[in-house]
Amino acid sequence: MAVAAAAAAAAVGAYAADLPAVPEWLNKGDNAWQLTAATFVGIQSMPGLVVLYGSIVKKKWAVNSAFMALYAYASSLLVWVLVGFRMAFGERLLPFWGKAGVALSQGYLTGRARLSATAHGGDNGTPAAEPFYPEATLVLFQFEFAAITLILLAGSVLGRMNIKAWMAFTPLWLLLSYTVGAFSLWGGGFLYHWGVIDYSGGYVIHLSSGIAGFTAAYWVGPRLKSDRERFSPNNILLMIAGGGLLWMGWAGFNGGAPYAANITASIAVLNTNVSAATSLLTWTCLDVIFFGKPSVIGAVQGMMTGLVCITPGAGLVQTWAAVIMGMCAGSVPWFTMMILHKKSTLLMKVDDTLAVFHTHAVAGLLGGVLTGLLATPELMDMESPVPGTKGTFYGGGVGQVGKQLAGAAFVIAWNLVVTTLILLGIGLFIPLRMPDDQLMIGDDAAHGEEAYALWGDGEKFDATRHDVSRGGAGGEREMGTAEQRLAGMGARGVTIQL
Repeated sequence: MAVAAAAAAAAVGAYAADLPAVPEWLNKGDNAWQLTAATFVGIQSMPGLVVLYGSIVKKKWAVNSAFMALYAYASSLLVWVLVGFRMAFGERLLPFWGKAGVALSQGYLTGRARLSATAHGGDNGTPAAEPFYPEATLVLFQFEFAAITLILLAGSVLGRMNIKAWMAFTPLWLLLSYTVGAFSLWGGGFLYHWGVIDYSGGYVIHLSSGIAGFTAAYWVGPRLKSDRERFSPNNILLMIAGGGLLWMGWAGFNGGAPYAANITASIAVLNTNVSAATSLLTWTCLDVIFFGKPSVIGAVQGMMTGLVCITPGAGLVQTWAAVIMGMCAGSVPWFTMMILHKKSTLLMKVDDTLAVFHTHAVAGLLGGVLTGLLATPELMDMESPVPGTKGTFYGGGVGQVGKQLAGAAFVIAWNLVVTTLILLGIGLFIPLRMPDDQLMIGDDAAHGEEAYALWGDGEKFDATRHDVSRGGAGGEREMGTAEQRLAGMGARGVTIQL
């Protein structure tokens, strides 16, 4: 009897169709896919980019680089639910900005999700679209995009930015820059209703992070000369693992953009993988042709540019077009990075640590332009708020490419100006760059922690700080050779003198 009663209670509580927990508008399949897609995008950041950043840099910066990604992810979430989400996807305040508001109350989060962009239907009078899941699912999904944008930006300033300045920068940039791009292109802003195409973030995420990262790298200043000249990854195998998490996670990145488990999602996921593979192979072949051997780092960069390039049009182009976009993604950013970069005074001057400008800004802009050329009318009818939108190759004329370029110009200008103002403001109170003596040491100076029990790789060991931490008399420096001082401090793993 007790078992039967418990079973009956469970049926009433979890699976009864008429209860508030299962409203009529909820589609469990769409909700499950959107939560899965959000988790995929989250895995790209945590642990994908955390692992990638921690392994692709010099050993002495492994902890700092991974932590910058970790911190950005955590700080973004609180800012997002407090004000950010509704600034990007809420009611219209300005043509490029939504009204700030919290996304924390039960009444708001358990209600049916509402796509604010379609509510601002303008002259065409399009009614607001409502996905078949709660607002909480949409808030989570869009948060993952906001977080990864900041983490991608961080790749430009690894190896020298003051961690305290980074902690102040992340919430300000999210509020003042990211939300503007998101609202303008996705949330119902002027670019969205003008017909600029950005299916899943080629402009909102990748062009923004590339331009903002390049701007930040300029104002923060360069790494030490020794680091710029020799910055070998400390663990290439982990770098590949982090890159693999990015690639697999992109299924949620582009597959979740339609806000439903529909045909567009299937096309987008297939095109994403085709473009990434094509770009990786193209980049690798160019490395072999010009440098005589394939580069693993280059292969990861080629994978990245293929993923970035297809993003603005993943669900809007045919799969043969994804192959073309992959070939362009593996060659154009390769050219700007390997050839043009070395001939440009500005590009050589700005120390963009992981070449985010090339892999994200260039690839994102390239993808936006190619989408303007290759977007099919059938797929555009499913996604675009502007009737009759189609790529140039399908009779759309050059007007769509012009819109794509104009949209990119707005994103570039806004990020350049706002990122500059934020960093100049922070610089009045906190140094943007770590001092040279700490840059010589790296993680140990920034965090008091090291990634491995191995010491070497050309960094300077701060023996004085460790002497004091071990209770030396009044902090007096112990005399003797480096070997004698290290021996006196006890075992610290294997010490390698280079």
